[in-house]
Amino acid sequence: MRLTRYYLPLLKETPAEAQIVSHQLMLRAGMIRQQGAGIYAWLPLGFRVLRKIEQIVREEQDRAGAVEMLMPTIQPAELWRESGRYDAYGKEMLRIKDRGDREMLFGPTNEEMITEIFRAGVRSYKELPKLLYHIQWKFRDEIRPRFGVMRGREFLMKDTYSFDIDEAAARRSYNRMFVAYLRTFARMGLTSIPMRAESGPIGGDLSHEFIVLAETGESAVFCDRRLLDLDIPGHDTDFDADLQPLIDRYTGYYAATEEKHDAGEFEKRTSEGDRISARGIEVGHIFFFGRKYSDPMKAVVAGPEGKDIPVEMGSYGIGVSRLVGAIIEAHHDDAGCKWPMAVAPFHVGLINLKQGDAATDAACETAYAALEKAGVEVFYDDTPARPGEKFARMDLIGLPYQLVIGPRGLAAGEVEIKRRADGERLALAPEAAIERIVSEVKAALALR
Repeated sequence: MRLTRYYLPLLKETPAEAQIVSHQLMLRAGMIRQQGAGIYAWLPLGFRVLRKIEQIVREEQDRAGAVEMLMPTIQPAELWRESGRYDAYGKEMLRIKDRGDREMLFGPTNEEMITEIFRAGVRSYKELPKLLYHIQWKFRDEIRPRFGVMRGREFLMKDTYSFDIDEAAARRSYNRMFVAYLRTFARMGLTSIPMRAESGPIGGDLSHEFIVLAETGESAVFCDRRLLDLDIPGHDTDFDADLQPLIDRYTGYYAATEEKHDAGEFEKRTSEGDRISARGIEVGHIFFFGRKYSDPMKAVVAGPEGKDIPVEMGSYGIGVSRLVGAIIEAHHDDAGCKWPMAVAPFHVGLINLKQGDAATDAACETAYAALEKAGVEVFYDDTPARPGEKFARMDLIGLPYQLVIGPRGLAAGEVEIKRRADGERLALAPEAAIERIVSEVKAALALR
């Protein structure tokens, strides 16, 4: 993509309303634009990151055996009255009426709707288990939306729902999602820590939040430092095998959100040098809530003896749009974003130091074509701006590599590669530089 054809409205000054780094950088780098309190338009650069995150989430859900579908954003109030949550949910739910005066709502979550869909289509225990998911925009009327996409009112979520014949089977589904979440966040360059957590309005007595440590986190968290060094399950993980030993490795260490924190247990189970008391960002939340919805909504299947049995259910959410902010919080410096390869809007920023110089233009065009042919996503700054402005722009948007081509380097038979993650610079012949970038990009993307 050429910058002269792109829409990238950068801001020179940090907006006063942006309190945390991710919000500041998303606005300055032209990733989002606010349209209302807690409501944002996703501009081209931000939208590319959002879609890459969504795709990783989708791939790991598919790998774990979940099946994708899509539910509507507008839901009838009757379903929520069946479960008893319509009046109990609170003012965060946006309640509306259609022209026929029928009560509707803009869905903040989908437990009721998926339960109705399940009960309409599944009759026998032989059809279980079922894992269904969708990725959908939601709305919650937060009283104080803040921190940009980290706590907005409109947001993109992945929701998975499990249906099982008994608690033992339901816990196996829970374990699938537990492992899938570890893999999902690791692929995005995040170290997530599963922590015991409150279930909130979703319900249930088994719940884990997946937390990324960050100074700007919403709440206090407490965990054993050794959790940060555990190996992530590999891409060859057998989700049909017994995953409990793997789960036990993570839950064997102390980790709890503020609501679940027990200071005495924390001291008992961890040595002083391994205790982490920090702030954390929630990027995922999983729940097992049993029959909370299947009982009142009569979601039953015929059991082995022919009797109707309410199914055991779980719910598993990932904040897809929130993850964009969380990744920036984990990967940035004073100059801007530092995107991990898997979620970067482009892999390489190509900088032409002297637009209009015949030799430089030709070398840039050759590099641009060669990189794109090799499957590398290139963002080509082909503007007549000064070099300093181009360098600052590329640092701000944070692409993993910068390929810098100018008359002086070409005269010496060289171009320069800069790695955004650590600032390392390397001068190589043009062909060698392209070969190096292609090799390293492909190696990074192969780690799935």
